[in-house]
Amino acid sequence: MMRTEVYTTPEAFDRLAGEWNALLKRSASDTLFLTNEWQKTWWRELGEGELRILAMYESDALVGIAPLFFAADPLGSLEVALVGCKEVSDYLDFIFARGCEVACFRAVVDFLKSTDAPAWHTLALCNIIETSPTLSTFAEMLNAEGWHARVLFEDVCPVVALPDTFEAYLAMLEGKERRELQRKLRRASEDVTITFATDATSLARDVDDFIALMKASAPSKAVFMTPRMARFFHAAARAMFEAGRLQLAFLEVEGVRAAAYMNFVYGDAVLVYNSGLDPEKYAYLSPGQVLIARLIEKAIQDGRRLFDFLQGDEEYKYKLGGRDVKLYTLSARR
Repeated sequence: MMRTEVYTTPEAFDRLAGEWNALLKRSASDTLFLTNEWQKTWWRELGEGELRILAMYESDALVGIAPLFFAADPLGSLEVALVGCKEVSDYLDFIFARGCEVACFRAVVDFLKSTDAPAWHTLALCNIIETSPTLSTFAEMLNAEGWHARVLFEDVCPVVALPDTFEAYLAMLEGKERRELQRKLRRASEDVTITFATDATSLARDVDDFIALMKASAPSKAVFMTPRMARFFHAAARAMFEAGRLQLAFLEVEGVRAAAYMNFVYGDAVLVYNSGLDPEKYAYLSPGQVLIARLIEKAIQDGRRLFDFLQGDEEYKYKLGGRDVKLYTLSARR
């Protein structure tokens, strides 16, 4: 018999912390953006509205977590969304133990029908990977309630399946792209140094340098990086650093930081979260391209199997071997 507990305050992240990530590893939706540390940080820094975290138990064993919140949509109606949705969390979903999905989906539907749920009008679950049962089984349950579920294409995440050696990786690339990348790596080999943020005491300064390069790299990134978003980047970097998942890398020329990548390492994958560079100084060295190539090389040396560029169909991701993983939004309305 399934039992559901509904938490309405952020203390839920701490109360469930001991079991949260272990359940995530047993789920089909295992991603860094659903870890307890990420979800807690996102809610603290960017969350708004009414929090509802559903925890499902079978024989006192935690088998499901549905991290939801209810907030006004652009039209003023109350909308149900997943904690983390949407700008800064590239993959999201429910966290259900394999084999328990149907019962957990039913528990979510029962909650949404109950008086325990705020009086919502629309539902929008973003960043759901194409293989998730949320897009099929849960959508069918929503339709059975007359809630008009729709699955809408949202974005792509280009992902590189890494071979065993960097030479084999280069051989995967198209001839022109391979030769151009090799040329840039040779040209920069004696002039650049790759460094990583490894000191907790200087992490805030490292993140400040990263944000400065990110804002300099494109006007759209400068607009995106509001003071609130900068605080989130600092908080997320600290949380991931403490969890051993942060890879904040810099390419330096004569001691000057010319390019940077904020990546996360999770399981057998490197996740390319964001980047920045000085678009003019040292442009002749192609610092951004050299740095990402060296990070791919490091991922292979470290035994990682995937290099995930996360959301966005920028051309460089495909030149470096990315293949699309599709993401969808599941929407519904009463």
